[in-house]
Amino acid sequence: MLCAAMAPAQWFAGAGGGISTLSADGQTRIDGAVTAVSLYKPENGPSVHLFGGRHLRDYFSLQASYTWNRNAIGITGTRVASGVEATFQQEFRVRMHTAAVEGLIYFRPRASRLRPFLSGGAGVARTAAEGGKVTVSKGAVQLPPATFASANAMWRTTVGIDAAMGRGYAVRYTFWENISANPISKQLVPPGGRGLANFQSIFSIVKTF
Repeated sequence: MLCAAMAPAQWFAGAGGGISTLSADGQTRIDGAVTAVSLYKPENGPSVHLFGGRHLRDYFSLQASYTWNRNAIGITGTRVASGVEATFQQEFRVRMHTAAVEGLIYFRPRASRLRPFLSGGAGVARTAAEGGKVTVSKGAVQLPPATFASANAMWRTTVGIDAAMGRGYAVRYTFWENISANPISKQLVPPGGRGLANFQSIFSIVKTF
């Protein structure tokens, strides 16, 4: 066990793609004069993942990564005051760029064919959205900005497994959750209160040098 843990360090790099899923949010406010409801509904979208790092020991590695994903969302808002309704629905396209540094803890030595791992790390997530078609518009509506963008710190937690294929190559499957502030919720009227969770399911090819 001690000899395995002291195995020489190795560099690795990889790339892959998969599916991204964003969390939803909404808000309701009701008082004596106004009733207001807002929400956004996301759709699954594509994701691309690039990474590289170093196996420091058999059971611990460090890596840096970049991820891009795109998701369609629909923003809905309705407001009723003095019996007058204002309601809209608008399509948006959201693109996210994330960069992170992570530590990976493996549960089997590097010579094993199957190596499950857990990882965690921090980074930056940049979210940019562009408005599209307004599918519903009733009354004097207040639409979100046509475009908006924000960069926020984020935390990533990952579960995954490497399956060796020989000649230094492996197939990696990862499932992770990014947690950050939510620039989409800030555009709702009334604004939402939840953070943004970005779930991703990724298959990658890894090369060890």
